[in-house]
Amino acid sequence: MSLAEEAARLEAEGWVRMGGTHFNETAGPYWVRQDEAGRQVGLLSEEGHGNGHVGTVHGGVLMTFADIALGMGVVDAANTRDCVTLQLQMQFVATAKIGSFVTCRPELVRRTSQVVFMRGLIMAGDRTVASADGMWKLLDPEKFASLRAG
Repeated sequence: MSLAEEAARLEAEGWVRMGGTHFNETAGPYWVRQDEAGRQVGLLSEEGHGNGHVGTVHGGVLMTFADIALGMGVVDAANTRDCVTLQLQMQFVATAKIGSFVTCRPELVRRTSQVVFMRGLIMAGDRTVASADGMWKLLDPEKFASLRAG
């Protein structure tokens, strides 16, 4: 199936392609879908995401995807985009072939006033390819403004 056909299939299933800027656009494209169980995030893997010599999705791509997907869970849990990743841990358990649609459903573990703990399984179809967990720091709006200003 071509990428255009796969994208049309995803849209028919309720997935919406995320617009992105900067690194997120380069690393994607990412897809999102909301259902009764919450948000799901997806990545339609392409040749540029791969370990060219073996035809699988590069581990760094999967780590970036986990950071994006779990970070979106933080946005949902804390109702703010003002956060940064403190720690991200991955356990790779299988490969995802290029062309796979990789998904993650972020799960909130705990939220404090300053830190959000998340986890999720990275899936290629019905197969688990990795698990991830991490911590995100919620930024004070004034400190966030100074961070952006440099």
